[in-house]
Amino acid sequence: MSIIRYNPADFVPTTFSNLVDRFFNESVARSGGSSFVPKVDIIENDNAFEIHFAVPGLNKEDFNIEVKDNYLTVSGERKFTNEKKDKNFHSIETSYGSFSRSFSLPENVNADKAQAKYNNGILELTLPKDEKKVLKQTIKVS
Repeated sequence: MSIIRYNPADFVPTTFSNLVDRFFNESVARSGGSSFVPKVDIIENDNAFEIHFAVPGLNKEDFNIEVKDNYLTVSGERKFTNEKKDKNFHSIETSYGSFSRSFSLPENVNADKAQAKYNNGILELTLPKDEKKVLKQTIKVS
């Protein structure tokens, strides 16, 4: 028998998005698979888009980053290793398994000059804007 801490927020999703996420995450976990969805911050400035993934515990070799048909897909895997036999785990809240996140890129992104760096558990992607491709135009009425 195990003791589970009661948290009302675990039982009542606050948004429809949380309800859908919880449904798919729990159904995958119950079926024996393991996956997680890393949190992402998206920042736009005048020169580029920045996407920051919160993925601690990975190595830079664990990521696969692809741009195809104006879609950015970032995937990877965090493996659970329990090599020390003298540890007794009571709770593991860190997510393990594979992940994949995809984003539709605007037409003005220059994917050829994209850069990625991994530092302190944050994967930072920088996607520069192409100044030649303007998405917004102002039309004067005559």
